Amino acid sequence: MLNKRRAGILLHITSLPGAGQQGDLGQDAYDFVNFLCTAGITVWQTLPLGATHADGSPYQCLSAHAGNPELINMDWFSIVGWLPLSEQCDDCHRKATKFYKSCLVAKAFYGFLDHTTSEDKSDFEQFCRNKAFWLDDFALFMALRNEQNQQCWNQWPEPFKQRNPDAIKAASLRLKSEIEIIKFEQYVFFRQWMALKKYANERGVLLFGDIPIFVSYDSSDVWANRDVFKLDAQGEMSVVAGVPPDYFSADGQRWGNPHYNWDYLQHTGFHWWIERMQTQAEQFDILRIDHFRGLEAAWEIPATEQTARVGQWVEAPGSALLKAIIAALGEIALVAEDLGIITDEVEALRDEFQLPGMKILQFAFGGDADNPYLPDNYEKNCVVYTGTHDNDTTLGWSEKLSDAEKAYIFDYLGNPATSLHCALIQTALASVANLAIIPMQDVLELGTEHRMNTPGTTAGNWGWRFQWYQLAPERAARLAHLVTLFNRK
Repeated sequence: MLNKRRAGILLHITSLPGAGQQGDLGQDAYDFVNFLCTAGITVWQTLPLGATHADGSPYQCLSAHAGNPELINMDWFSIVGWLPLSEQCDDCHRKATKFYKSCLVAKAFYGFLDHTTSEDKSDFEQFCRNKAFWLDDFALFMALRNEQNQQCWNQWPEPFKQRNPDAIKAASLRLKSEIEIIKFEQYVFFRQWMALKKYANERGVLLFGDIPIFVSYDSSDVWANRDVFKLDAQGEMSVVAGVPPDYFSADGQRWGNPHYNWDYLQHTGFHWWIERMQTQAEQFDILRIDHFRGLEAAWEIPATEQTARVGQWVEAPGSALLKAIIAALGEIALVAEDLGIITDEVEALRDEFQLPGMKILQFAFGGDADNPYLPDNYEKNCVVYTGTHDNDTTLGWSEKLSDAEKAYIFDYLGNPATSLHCALIQTALASVANLAIIPMQDVLELGTEHRMNTPGTTAGNWGWRFQWYQLAPERAARLAHLVTLFNRK
């Protein structure tokens, strides 16, 4: 999949148009696939699909396996006959999205029990059996979390926090109905997602996913798998994950995720990681390992530190992990997010498995001729972006450049008779990189106010959406022309 010249667009599901408070897996997702086909685009890259916390970040999820229920399309329930539209019109419409959707899912579950076919019931039961290795813990975790007013699990009463067997058994019985609804919610998410994937694949569009290397502390994974992570006897963290000061932040980024207990993982044949990768490989055709360098060495920050300035690099058994994943799951199409502080050892790990790395054009024009992000330094086995979800839009970025910087870039590009951001899109598509990815904001020529995320900040992120009126026919036609011109169709 990664050896052919392809063009892709980066757009998270939440950024799709639609009537709700965020995009979902409804008709607009299928219409977007149709647009990709019209433009000759064969890769759709999204951000992680996991169930998010209140901040909406897809990189800090409640599970490494579970899908985000907020991406479920509610109209689908009436199509399959589990919840008529007339029963969807109630006070929930005036509530926040999570409350509204969880209420409708609960109603749909009882409609499912009363009205669905035996085949659907059997399918649901099979889903629960197949996913039991993570679904049972996740459903109980979410039911308890709801009961505990969304508090992090380390704030729960001690019997639940420490997973006392008697307390867990009693909770499983007491919360049985809610647990079943949560499992049903995941069944619906996966059914809708896999239907979209089938639709895209049948039309030649590959789905490109993203795996955060770390998982959230407040997650079912950490609550149910303490030995996998560096925690003390009480389940608390003494060190947290992040990155030292870099391009994005002078203080570095203190993510706050727990670090892995690699000795335990290696002793168990990386079983937890293999199961995690299996879930993602079912959902996507291509997978990006976010913060790939953490598989070689990760930045450990004392939990008492408020920034990421103080810490140390601690080695990880990345080669052994990747070998175990490939042995268990076969050759899967992986991309290494190799941005930031990259050492010879990280490059050696990437190259050992012939993984394409990432090239960002917004990083290309500082430094000298050896800058690895300059197009003349590319090799075919890489993925080039104008920018990522963590960058400013290319138009916003270009508007902040000095006249001298703009002049240098135009000179490098051969002084094209077009705007700088349009020239960079063309440069990405013209490059030798096998895969060129353009964020949807750049396709639409949007400014800074439309960026998806600003690293190091916690407010105002993840909410951007586009509208169909912005995608004028001439934009789609221009994109289709460039895809054909540079042999990426």
